[in-house]
Amino acid sequence: MNNRLNYNPDVLSCLANLSNDEVLTPPQLANQMLDMLPQELFRSKETKFLDPCTKSGVFLREIAKRLINGLSEEIPDLQDRIDHIMHHQLYGIAITRLTSMMSRRSLYCSKDASGKYSLSQFDEEDGNIRYSEVKHSWQQGKCKYCSASQEVYDRGDDMESHAYEFIHTDNPNTLYNNMTFDVIIGNPPYQLNDGGSGKGISALPLYNKFVEQSQRLNPRFLIMIIPSRWFAGGRGLNDFRERMLNDRRISVLVDYPKSRDCFPGVDIAGGVCYFKWDRDYDGMCDYRSIVKDVVSERRRNLNEFNIFIRDNIGLDIVHKVLSKSTLFYSSLVYSSTPFGLRSFYRGRKEKFEKAVILHSSDGISYIDKSEITRNIELLDTYKVYIGKINPDRGGVNNAADGMMNVTTKVNIIGPNEIITETYLLLNRFENMQDAENCASYFRTRFVRYLISVALSSMNIAKENFKFVPQQDFGKPWTDEELYKKYNLTDDEIAFIESMIRPME
Repeated sequence: MNNRLNYNPDVLSCLANLSNDEVLTPPQLANQMLDMLPQELFRSKETKFLDPCTKSGVFLREIAKRLINGLSEEIPDLQDRIDHIMHHQLYGIAITRLTSMMSRRSLYCSKDASGKYSLSQFDEEDGNIRYSEVKHSWQQGKCKYCSASQEVYDRGDDMESHAYEFIHTDNPNTLYNNMTFDVIIGNPPYQLNDGGSGKGISALPLYNKFVEQSQRLNPRFLIMIIPSRWFAGGRGLNDFRERMLNDRRISVLVDYPKSRDCFPGVDIAGGVCYFKWDRDYDGMCDYRSIVKDVVSERRRNLNEFNIFIRDNIGLDIVHKVLSKSTLFYSSLVYSSTPFGLRSFYRGRKEKFEKAVILHSSDGISYIDKSEITRNIELLDTYKVYIGKINPDRGGVNNAADGMMNVTTKVNIIGPNEIITETYLLLNRFENMQDAENCASYFRTRFVRYLISVALSSMNIAKENFKFVPQQDFGKPWTDEELYKKYNLTDDEIAFIESMIRPME
């Protein structure tokens, strides 16, 4: 009974457990991120902090706690200390009017910083947590700052525009009169629906824009928590991935392949990560991967490959594969829409003379040969394909056994059969036996694990086969043969088999 009476949860912890498109940060996580900073920053009355995407105000609140403790000797009077910290050290830019009030309530204990209940009195209601309603800047149907669709987001003032102030300006320095910040820290909005189909499959990433805009302010330290799907690039992320992997100022990178290990109850395909960018650092990165509180650490060069391999054991396996192979499946797998037919394309349900069989997510239908606009020369071959969507949702995977399939069932279709964009065409053959041997290869745990190493989103693309070596398909393949061929240790084999579910 006493335990129940003494239970006093942090309201920001409760809010952070609610699933949201703009995920709130639990206080414990905020403090883990703050722990990466030199702690003397919290003992200086000159240090300035900015959260450019504040939602609950948790970062500013936790920083305030550290400064109140750290400056106790330099500014002995508590109210003088609080006034100095609130007025001269802590700044935020809210992403909505509501989050501006939440953040002020968290930091000042009042949504009105000029009110009598505020911990520190300001002349203006906002205090140092600003919010301004800005508009998208439309150019040819897209916002020039965030690429939002004008068709979707050019709407009335009664609806949220998602035009975030921090990234909708050419010069972020003007937001705070060219103030120099020692630390920029935050958890930015992750993505923006572009009006396409699916739940986030066609969404536009936003977090990269917050990172890049923060770097333009050239703080001493930048710490942000963002989705990990940039590790392998993807829509709107390839340039960002290249810059991040080649930036030797990233001194620490902490990765959660399963987002629930970081944000309880929140599923984010590909997992999440947070990093420390140190303006004055030039060196290797301390990388930590955390799965169910098990930590794997290694000091690494992030740019060893043009994608980032997040699995330290997987990195050793890839090195063994590369030592024995020079040709990889990324050069054989066909790009999306191999026959020019989008995922929504449908044929006729009734078969007709000289009809071509079309396989789509809706089953089998029939089209005329003239409707094929690409690779028509493949029509008379045997084709091996899989589904384009990762069945484990790119790292969300909430299966009870924690194991992954990585790909859907490996299928074979014969002459006069084709597929829509829903599927990924792996290879084509002149006879059925070679096609079956190829399918046996892609059913192995070994191959599906190598695909997973390069996969950090819901979509499987040809680039995800960059570590899958080409083989002779004059014979079928088994895991045992592949483990032996690439000299995998017992521990490496056990690791793969603990990660990848067998496929019938």
